[in-house]
This record gives sequence, structure tokens and C-alpha cells, in this order.
Amino acid sequence: MTSGIWGYIRHVHTEGSSTPKQQPLLVLGKITEILDAFSFDRPSMTLGEIQQATGLPTSTAQRLVTNLVQQGFLDRSGDRIRIGTRMSFWAATAAKDLDVLSTVTPSLKSLRNETTETACFFRAEQNYRVCVALAETRHPLRREMYVGKIAPLNAGSAGRVLLAYDRELADRVLAQDLRAVTDRTVTDAEVFRKLLDRTRSDGYAITTGERDTGASGLSAPVFDSAADIVGAVLISGPTLRMPLSTCETWVDTLVSHAEQITRTLGGRYPVM
Repeated sequence: MTSGIWGYIRHVHTEGSSTPKQQPLLVLGKITEILDAFSFDRPSMTLGEIQQATGLPTSTAQRLVTNLVQQGFLDRSGDRIRIGTRMSFWAATAAKDLDVLSTVTPSLKSLRNETTETACFFRAEQNYRVCVALAETRHPLRREMYVGKIAPLNAGSAGRVLLAYDRELADRVLAQDLRAVTDRTVTDAEVFRKLLDRTRSDGYAITTGERDTGASGLSAPVFDSAADIVGAVLISGPTLRMPLSTCETWVDTLVSHAEQITRTLGGRYPVM
């Protein structure tokens, strides 16, 4: 029998069947469950934790994990198991010619539908941020937003996220005088640096009234395969529909969408 995971798949696929083409590869579903159990919040697990997360029988989980480690799908260090570095090569190959906007747009539409508010994607351009993709709310009362809109980096949650994960850009922006856009815009560089530290610690940012009076936003980062920030996913709307309490309930939804975009791009989170 062929050794390794592919031999195991072939064995399970053909065992007891003379017509393997008519039978689903159930083992692939189990492998997918194991790989999907890992996340940015849980990058490594013990075998017991994998079994608990997937619900697979202990013997099945052990057998599959062993084979996945042998083939480089997973890496093992002591009793901790994580996604294998071989997967990074495949991810980089898949993402080589991937259009970022075609990946972002479906997630923005999903985010808009789940929250009913405008979802957009900002990228840093020189000392500003630019909206490059948008799924606009269907509410008649909305914040002004359009593809190509330019905004300062020091005002609003998207700018804060972009600066939090690009220290060189943050140093350049904070070396200049910070312009107040509203009376709630942070213009003290030292205070702003502390806010960037908190953003890196939290993994997201929420702001109210910093760029537009009476408007709120919450943003989360998207990263590429080099763990460099690609852009910020933003949920934006009037504060009367998006008070702080509402923004806080949407954090998990926002971060989940940003994580999915990062995964699709073959990206990874930086080690802070």
C-alpha cells in the first residue's frame, strides 16, 4: 500500500467497494475538519484538543494527525500541533495572481447584509487612506462613502488599524502635526501611540465621531503571506444606529470576516 496520507485516503476510498468513483471521499471531510479547527485565535493545539474540537473518534484523530504531520500538512513541536509550513508554500502559490478586490467584495456584501450598515475596505496610500471597495447600506440615512474616497489616517477606526500594523507609516504620520477633523479627533501623538498599542492588543478598533460628527466605525486588519497589513475592513454608519454597545456586539462578526479574507489571500497574522 502507498505510504503516507494519500495511501491512507486511497485505502479508505477503495476498501470494501468495487465502484470507488460512486463513493465520497469521507476521509477528506475529516481532514478538512481537522485543518479548519485551527484559527488565528487557536494556532496550535494538542491532539486531545483537536479531537474535542472536531468530535472525531480518538483513534481516527490520532491516525489522521500522524499522517498529516508526516506529509507536512501539520507540524508538531512537543505535544503542540499547528498548521504545517508546507501549507504556506501552497497558499503563496494560490495567492500569487489573486485579485484582492475580488476576494474582499463578497465578504463586504456579507458583512453589509449581516449588520445592515455600510462595509468597506481601506488601504493606505502615502499619508492617507483610500476606500477601494464598498458594499453600501440600504438605509436611506447613511454616511457619505464611495470608492476612491480619501480620508486622513489619524481620524477614524480604519486609519487607526492601518497605522497600528505599519510602524514605519505610523512614525511618519505621527511626526507631523495631527489635524483635527472634528472635536473628537485625537491630535496628541503620545495619546495616539497608546491607542495604536491598544488596537494591536485588541485586534480591532472602534471610534465615534473622530472623522464625522455623529458617525461610528469599527475596523479590523487584513494581512498578506508576509504578515504585512493589506488593508482594513470597516463597518461604518451613523452613531444613532451604531452606538458603542452595538459596535461591540459586531466585533466578532467583523474580525471573522477579516480573518476569512486573510485566509483566502494566504495571509498570516504578525507575531506581536
